[in-house]
Amino acid sequence: MPYPGEHPGARWHGPGSPGDAGEHHFSHGPWADNYLSRRRPPSRFGRVARLWVPVIISLLVQVPSVFVVWRPADRHVAVTQFGTPQFVLSLTIALVGPLALIGARRFPGPVVAIAAVAASADLLLNNNSDGPPYVALAFAIVSAIVRGARAWAWISVAAAWIVSFTLGLILGDGWQPLRLVGSTLGILVVMGIGEAIRTRRERFAEISRRIAERKQSEVQAERVRIARELHDVLAHSLSQINVQAGVGLHLMDKQPDKAAEALASIKETSKTALDEVRSVLGALRAEGGADPAAPLVPEPDLSRLPGLAASVSAQGPKVELIDRLQSTPSAAIQLAIYRIAQESLTNVVRHANAASVTVVLAEESGFFLLTVSDDGRGPVDSHHDSGGRGLLGMHERAELLGGHLDAGRSPTGGFVVNASIPVPPKGPIR
Repeated sequence: MPYPGEHPGARWHGPGSPGDAGEHHFSHGPWADNYLSRRRPPSRFGRVARLWVPVIISLLVQVPSVFVVWRPADRHVAVTQFGTPQFVLSLTIALVGPLALIGARRFPGPVVAIAAVAASADLLLNNNSDGPPYVALAFAIVSAIVRGARAWAWISVAAAWIVSFTLGLILGDGWQPLRLVGSTLGILVVMGIGEAIRTRRERFAEISRRIAERKQSEVQAERVRIARELHDVLAHSLSQINVQAGVGLHLMDKQPDKAAEALASIKETSKTALDEVRSVLGALRAEGGADPAAPLVPEPDLSRLPGLAASVSAQGPKVELIDRLQSTPSAAIQLAIYRIAQESLTNVVRHANAASVTVVLAEESGFFLLTVSDDGRGPVDSHHDSGGRGLLGMHERAELLGGHLDAGRSPTGGFVVNASIPVPPKGPIR
């Protein structure tokens, strides 16, 4: 399914793609790669060619016609008499336009105005001959339109054409209809070519800008995702380590076996946390993929909830896990539910002073539901403030999947977290 407003070649990929709700990742697709590869900045030779090829072509077309002229009335080729005023004027006009093109890159507006005046003079001077068109004007028009001097191009050409036609009528020149129509159509075609090139360049610039914005958005989204993952992993693991360390210190003299169990739990918890942190940071540190040195840790899913509940129960509050799911959620939804439950239970251990916690998984009316409630002392401003990182992360996880999360005081006392995530539609998304 195309991203809104994007070319049909743009696609959503990864676990956030339609049909598998998750975090979104944008890829501009091969169509943009091919387009951008065709629009790479020209080489030094290409830049030189763009400057001098129009100049050379204009000189080769227009200068020889000054020396040899075709007379349509007499149907023969005439050699111009050198040194006459008309010859000098014709040669000057033939040179002005091509030489002016040398400055087209820096001064496209004035160059097209000069070329238009020269073309107008050439048309009036050689009206009775079938000489070649003043091609320098065509190059100047395209250059001006492409380089942002559209007003110069349109106004100069229009003014030169009106002045030429008016002077021709005043001077009594016999306009050749074919030459008049051909010149007009030729100018319009050249204008169209210039506008097409300009539109293509603007489209390329817009595509480049939008791709750059998408890449920047992806980088920012990935930073937020990594920060959220690190917070969830570290907050839960360090809370467990803190509690178990306290238990170990308290029982070290009276019950050494219990203290040893606490130390073993600290070792296992810290090892798991370190592996998860290295796995997350490995993706950030490596270029073009995951760090091969980082351990491959599978993303948590609902199968790990019993272990999570058991680890929290070992720290004090009794955790009851009730699973009423009728279907298996996607991997992205399972990860979000697990992380929300993990953060909620971590908050219970750190702040609630609760004796029991109930975790309920259910599926109703097209939504996966998670409820975590405790019988503790209720919200504490220092932690349960809506600006807290923990609650913010839980809200983000639910909202990224199109869901919603509520957290607050329970009617029966304590604190309750309710998360709802929509069930993805079945079948392919076109």
